Amino acid sequence: AGRKQRAAARRKAFSLFVKAKEVPAASRCPGGGEGVRWRCCRQAFEELPGIHRHVALHHSGDVGRQAGLGAGPAQAGGSPEGGPAPAGSAARPSGHSCSSPEISWALPDTGHVSQEALTSIILFFLNILFLFAYICHAMGSQVGEVLLYYCYCEVRDPEKLCAWQKALCQHLHLTGKVRVASEGINGTVGGSKVATSLYIKVMLSQPLFKNILCQEDFKSSAGGAHCFPDLRVGVFKEIVPMGIDPKIVSYKETGIHLSPQEFHREVEQYLSQATQGQSDTILLDCRNFYESKIGHFQGCLAPDIRKFSYFPSYIDENLELFKDKRVLMYCTGGIRCERGSAYLRSKAVCREVYQLKGGIHKYLEEFPDGFYRGKLFVFDDRYAICSNEDIISACRYCGVLWDQYKLCSSQHCRQLVLTCPSCCNKGLTACCPVCQEKALKVTSRASGQTLKEECECTRRRPRVPIEHVSPRMLDAGK
Repeated sequence: AGRKQRAAARRKAFSLFVKAKEVPAASRCPGGGEGVRWRCCRQAFEELPGIHRHVALHHSGDVGRQAGLGAGPAQAGGSPEGGPAPAGSAARPSGHSCSSPEISWALPDTGHVSQEALTSIILFFLNILFLFAYICHAMGSQVGEVLLYYCYCEVRDPEKLCAWQKALCQHLHLTGKVRVASEGINGTVGGSKVATSLYIKVMLSQPLFKNILCQEDFKSSAGGAHCFPDLRVGVFKEIVPMGIDPKIVSYKETGIHLSPQEFHREVEQYLSQATQGQSDTILLDCRNFYESKIGHFQGCLAPDIRKFSYFPSYIDENLELFKDKRVLMYCTGGIRCERGSAYLRSKAVCREVYQLKGGIHKYLEEFPDGFYRGKLFVFDDRYAICSNEDIISACRYCGVLWDQYKLCSSQHCRQLVLTCPSCCNKGLTACCPVCQEKALKVTSRASGQTLKEECECTRRRPRVPIEHVSPRMLDAGK
């Protein structure tokens, strides 16, 4: 009975929220016809399915809260052009009038594009009750994609850029993560190909990125809005979290950029010399251990670190390793190498520091069967994308070749685990035995009490590993 009451409450709250967005009949198209019937979040809707999709996608949390509070029509309306007005909403940008000339508030004209073309997934409501309460509408059948990009540039007003970026993504029904800082922008967004194409076009026309960002800076892969749980846009100190003030280690002091073709030749030469014991080069993977575990360049040095913020300490602890060496650095899309190479160069121990422009992503576009073997880890619900058939990692429990990550089944843990279907069927779904034991105890804990995110996996791994690599091993490309 309680479940049915909650479902009914959500249906009522949803209806009231939509009702509050109606445009008065007197304000509709004067020339005949219905015209615009609803307005929300600076968008206009002529048909009921359109406003239903929008509210379910962007305001389901508001509807849920109103259902719990039994909000009336006036409360359900919230602020005039969007969700409920938060405290201090008067400070929210209105009319997109900015004093800063460097940021354009322009959004693309999507009047000629159907809702189905802008979206590429079936819309699911937050929970199963909502799903059964309203019929989900097909959001287009074409395959979508995920974009990955970054742009280092001076941003005088990160808050304004953040607000515009959020409005742009919502306008195009994109999901994903975007970090904005005074040093630039870093984003990965997913949606239909129509939406991502419009996104790129608008980003390239933004005066702030003029003559800095170009078409080639956007890396794309098959996916869509369903690859992310939601849209998160925020202002941070760094656009990639290395943990060092950008004023101290700047992207302006980066290493030498190599195109995928140049990098390929360098790696080929490095591997050739290494087999003869003559190499003076280190091929350095700047990513985290769980990324390089399922895919990496042959002969690379892959630090056993869990976060990029540990990378500077890793360099400090292993400085002797890089003395008088040529260093070839790479990461997923290139952004970590920008700051990472700048930090390594600041130590003044290497002969030369190079980095792969566009990262592994761009390299695989040109050399899908090159020197990178295995999968490319990505920070979304896909976990990895494939360019070759190699599997270089194994199941954590039985050792069979396996490279498809899952989250540890213990709710308190955020580790990724490689467990094959056979071991999953046996109940081996945690990252380690300690986690599995904690999962059994968590239900007996007092309400509100949480377990520390520490298990066998984290205890055995030093925060900053010290490499015990002999020159002979490096020369052999191991």
